[in-house]
Amino acid sequence: MIHPMNFHMPTDEEIHTAFEQGEAAVMAVFHTVATQVAALAQQLAKQGVVLQELQARLAKSSSNSGKPPSSDGYGKAKRTTSLRKSGDKSNGGQPGHEGQTLMAAEYPERIVTHEVPRCGHCQASLQDIEAVGYEERQVFDLPAIRIEVTAHRAAIKVCPVCGHRSKGSFPEAVTQAVQYGPTVQTWASYFPNHHHIPVERTTEIFADLVQHRMSEATVLQASEDLATCIAPSTEAVKGLLRDAAVLHVDESGLRVRGTLHWLHVACTERLTSYEVHTKRGHEAMEAAGILGTFRGTMVHDHWKPYFTYDACDHALCNAHHLRELRFIDTQYHQTWANDMAALLVEIKAAVAATPAPAMCLSPPELLAFATRYDAVVQAGFDANPVPVLTAEGAEKKRGRPKQPPPVNLLLRLRDFKGQVLAFMSDFRVPFDNNQGERDIRMVKVKQKVSGGFRTLEGAQRFGRIRGYLSTARKHTKNVFEAIRDAFEGNPFIPSPEMQ
Repeated sequence: MIHPMNFHMPTDEEIHTAFEQGEAAVMAVFHTVATQVAALAQQLAKQGVVLQELQARLAKSSSNSGKPPSSDGYGKAKRTTSLRKSGDKSNGGQPGHEGQTLMAAEYPERIVTHEVPRCGHCQASLQDIEAVGYEERQVFDLPAIRIEVTAHRAAIKVCPVCGHRSKGSFPEAVTQAVQYGPTVQTWASYFPNHHHIPVERTTEIFADLVQHRMSEATVLQASEDLATCIAPSTEAVKGLLRDAAVLHVDESGLRVRGTLHWLHVACTERLTSYEVHTKRGHEAMEAAGILGTFRGTMVHDHWKPYFTYDACDHALCNAHHLRELRFIDTQYHQTWANDMAALLVEIKAAVAATPAPAMCLSPPELLAFATRYDAVVQAGFDANPVPVLTAEGAEKKRGRPKQPPPVNLLLRLRDFKGQVLAFMSDFRVPFDNNQGERDIRMVKVKQKVSGGFRTLEGAQRFGRIRGYLSTARKHTKNVFEAIRDAFEGNPFIPSPEMQ
């Protein structure tokens, strides 16, 4: 390797000496200079590749790659650009949208009548005059909230015949001398698990709203009890997910005990299941107990361990592809990337425009889109020719050669064509994995609020509860009532008919 500082440029005296020595000496000087120039050019080319890779890495953000928005830093507001195209819809509510206007109640709980003591014209008394009508205005408000204490007393009686003392039976839920009821437990678990409010602030809510401060241990115990109460629902959801036709899966980092753990989600439009594990790959997926027997179509973002499950079909998230294609278009200025993005969006529009009961595009459309897809991929490879090794006898490195981002994406689009275009061959398969990303997003909000989980058990318990709440919400159930029902022994359990 020649350092630029070691490059030797012949002096005028050396050139003159070579000239006097003859043609052979002059040619030797030029050969020496040419060899040094070639070596420097090769070094500069390598440095250019490294610089290009560094620039590409710095240019990646959540809008053009699979990086999460949290990695964008303070400049993310400037860099984030939506992939959605502006449509013809105006701002605000759309036709057919159900409004939320406050409507008067037909049967109010309380009526307050405001009498007319005197005539507004002549001041005559109207105390004994019957009203001929009323103008009504309704005020919706909350009554004062306070904790009510119910004392359960079991009567003790002595039999006059045999003298035996008998005692009445307490309700099944009343097990302690002093305890909280199911509604208080519902509040205590509702705020931290559904709205991500920290435990200490949850105790403050009780103190401010019902003038009763409970301990942090009681709030934590409420979540532990809820996780036990919803166990039948958790197992039922896993069973339904294993039998689903299409399953969304995703994973994201989660801080537990100050170290990196992984949150895994498996979900559909109606079901959600979370698993928190120390590992990201196959071991964690097996621990979740869903993918091992799944036989439908799994939608994901091309994370390699998902492909270890070969008994099911796979579909890749095209939202990820659109972000990567945008990155290649803007960073590498390769037109094929923009062409591929436009083609994928066009196929998506064709799928949306196909009327029911069709479940896939027509054979001519499938062939036409597949042909255009192959042509764009080939154009991409033409724009990224394989470099030719110039040094003969150079030692070959082990493993696959490192490829630039455009080639890596092209290889994926070529080798996984069926998985990329699965959405046009089976309308049950979505264009992207947005369902999985949406379901994992709210758990990440919990980490932003709390900074992480203190114990793995606490993180896993939170995951089970969030799965229960998410599933209940997807079935349009009132989340607060779903929690209270669980504490009362009747957790919401979705049935196959609901799917």
